[in-house]
Amino acid sequence: MKKQKVIVGLSGGVDSSVCALLLQEQGYQIEGLFMKNWDERTPAGSCMWEADVEDAMRVCQTLGIPLNTVDLSAAYWTGVFSHFIDEYKSGRTPNPDILCNQEIKFRAFLDHALQLGADRIATGHYARIVQQDGTYHLLKGLDKNKDQSYFLCRLNQEQLARSLFPVGELEKTTVRELAKKAGFITHDKKDSTGICFIGERPFREFLGRYIPRQTGEIRTTDGKTVGTHDGIFYYTLGQRQGLGIGGIQGANEEPWYVVGKDIEKNILYIGQGHDHPLLYSQKLTATNLHWISGQLPAIPFQCSAKTRYRQADQDCVIEQIENRQCEVRFTVPQRAATPGQYIVFYQADTCLGGAIINSTRK
Repeated sequence: MKKQKVIVGLSGGVDSSVCALLLQEQGYQIEGLFMKNWDERTPAGSCMWEADVEDAMRVCQTLGIPLNTVDLSAAYWTGVFSHFIDEYKSGRTPNPDILCNQEIKFRAFLDHALQLGADRIATGHYARIVQQDGTYHLLKGLDKNKDQSYFLCRLNQEQLARSLFPVGELEKTTVRELAKKAGFITHDKKDSTGICFIGERPFREFLGRYIPRQTGEIRTTDGKTVGTHDGIFYYTLGQRQGLGIGGIQGANEEPWYVVGKDIEKNILYIGQGHDHPLLYSQKLTATNLHWISGQLPAIPFQCSAKTRYRQADQDCVIEQIENRQCEVRFTVPQRAATPGQYIVFYQADTCLGGAIINSTRK
């Protein structure tokens, strides 16, 4: 019987390295593929992805498998980054990682892998896929501290049918142990952080390259002007750091937080206290609703949801769905639910899908 050919998206990190190892041990025909999605040089003149592709090559040499490369930077720019910038320009706070998975890792990468003769693709995501009664379900990874199902909420049935997530069955510590035992150079490599494929960097400086600064007022909730900002797009609800306002005469010593934005007037509103009432909302509306099964539930629908990664699941009711928009009511008011971010729905360990938060109601 011919072995199934699986192309593993190798990022140069430990998770994708062990993903390839596990699938090779399971008897699949394995090839690696490195995606170049952001083409930028460091001040020293080297490409930012060169070290990662070299690590991926070393892993492939250890496993005795070929490494393919593909330049998806144009697809990343048009499918992910331009949306990312447009959202910030509108004063919203986007999540590029979710769109990157939808458009790049499980669309452009999948299409390229199929052209190379792959039966399936695999990545180092901490999530699981199960098939039941002809439907593919996306489950949380077994390591609750690393679960990445939140970022995969926009995958569809075709993408799940073609994908494998072997490290989703493991704890992170076990993944590093397996990598060390296999002799991978990546076994103690730091996990990637920051913007998907762009990495961690001074955020204001980076965003300022693409969005002109527009100075505006910082006001307290009672309308007192207490400072200026360089651009309302730099700030998100619940943000404490980087306000640059210092002590305010007549105010107590509680820290200040961003509690609102007036996009049209370019005014940033701040309030004191981590639990300021304006940071909490019990209802929200969301757009671009995607359901992984392809089947919408009967309304009203009780489930749980996250409005940001690493948040504990919160009980809620989806009260209305119409034209890919939904209205959601939480049992307990939620802090800093932010337009542009995703609300992702769950039932126990099953990720049902998600939508982009559009507005909140106090």
